[in-house]
Amino acid sequence: MEPPTDVERQEKKDIDIAHGEASGELRTVDLGLDASEVVTSVEKAEEARILRKVDLRLVPLLSFLYLVAFIDRTNIGNANIAGMATDLKLEGLMYNVALTLFFVPYGFFEVPSNIVLKMVRPSLWISLLLFCWGVVSTLMGVVQSYDGLLAARFFLGVAEAGFFPASTFLLTIWYKRYEVQRRMAIFYASASLAGAFSGLLAFLIQKMAGVGGYNGWRWIFILEGLVPVLLSFVVWKVLPDSPETAKFLTTKEKEFIINRLALETGSGHGRVTNSDRIKLHHIIAAAKDWRIWCGVVCFWANTIGVYGFTATVPAIIQGLGYTSALAQLMTVPVYVVAMIFVLGFAWASDYYQQRTPFIIAGFCIAIVGLIAELAIPHPAMTGVSYFFLYLVAAGLYSPFICLVCLIGNNLAPSSKRAVGMAILISFGNFGGICGSNIFLTAQAPRYPVGYGTGLAICCTAVIGTLVLRFAYARENKRRDDFMAGKTDDEVRAMYTEQELLDLGDRSPFFRYTL
Repeated sequence: MEPPTDVERQEKKDIDIAHGEASGELRTVDLGLDASEVVTSVEKAEEARILRKVDLRLVPLLSFLYLVAFIDRTNIGNANIAGMATDLKLEGLMYNVALTLFFVPYGFFEVPSNIVLKMVRPSLWISLLLFCWGVVSTLMGVVQSYDGLLAARFFLGVAEAGFFPASTFLLTIWYKRYEVQRRMAIFYASASLAGAFSGLLAFLIQKMAGVGGYNGWRWIFILEGLVPVLLSFVVWKVLPDSPETAKFLTTKEKEFIINRLALETGSGHGRVTNSDRIKLHHIIAAAKDWRIWCGVVCFWANTIGVYGFTATVPAIIQGLGYTSALAQLMTVPVYVVAMIFVLGFAWASDYYQQRTPFIIAGFCIAIVGLIAELAIPHPAMTGVSYFFLYLVAAGLYSPFICLVCLIGNNLAPSSKRAVGMAILISFGNFGGICGSNIFLTAQAPRYPVGYGTGLAICCTAVIGTLVLRFAYARENKRRDDFMAGKTDDEVRAMYTEQELLDLGDRSPFFRYTL
């Protein structure tokens, strides 16, 4: 019997696709079908239309939720100068300890949270996290003692721990590697805006001082905490879980998104999977990948700097001689500029299909700002000091998503990516413990320990990023040399299909993003 011709194969493919659409069944390479038998590409205009549908359902919602999360996490800085320090009699390092305590459970619970995420619906899990942190944040407004503040900060860390790693992982199962950073940057830019909104909201809310017998700082916590509680009753219904279950997509659109991601290995050969069930070997593989831990060191440059800077910048500006209310407002443009840098770096990184140059560039901008702040004879030259706060913020915020995408792009299958990204973010966020204790009140307005520590870790991050680039490039070359002169079929004959999927980013077909 003669093998079918190309025309006959295409006719069979068209019939099979039509049958799949009629029955509602998804025809994907994850089911063992060949790439020639499924939908892997569409017209450019159609592709853009499908991605816009996904963008509108996913990115604005996650971005708004992260804005809310970051406000609830950092509004303690606004509350501190709005009367909390006086009412709770905070002295010495008491405020710094309260900042620090948040990051202990926040770091420990991120990896378990992402493991749970692979077992339940993301929309349900994220809604539960929203409700819990909203309740805790609201209760911070009624604490009557320092011990109560510590307890609230601890449980806020528990409740918020899973949101960021869950959201960033969720984005990676919808977009290709050089599409995801622009979306993730919009998501993360909301953290930059959080600083702006937090200062503006605090400026307005603290005017409620005396309402209900509460001081203004209490209303900051209460009102900003009620928002995620209300949102939790909506999110579980509207947040899409995965391309496979997305009700707003047609069968063909689902198949297109699933297949294009499965076939993206960086080499144009082989495939990966996002439909795997998490198993112990995925957790072990992520924990043993030294490049994730190198990424953690680079991550510390962001968390040490950002969390220390964000929690202290209102006080830094107030220390330049401005009133509390004006200091709140003057934080707004600093974070707006940081947001612009985040978005600009993300667009350029996706456009040029490079991550590490932009990570290094961002930290170099921060290094310039930090050196300047150390050199300025505070409290003199207030205008110059305020200007360099813009460079510090822009430099600390802009490389963060580049780093998260670098590690996320280079992990497969999705279960290893879920655990690996959680490890990166979890242990990386322990830098917040350090960051919360480097801007010491007794050292105001010069803050030599704060700026000096930030400078040292940013320099370390530049070195760590260069190490990652060299390691990834060397492994890509090794695989290119291995594949030279071999056909895909010859390489596949060395493994079973499941072994190739389990290898994930260690597959000879996979190429790392640089």
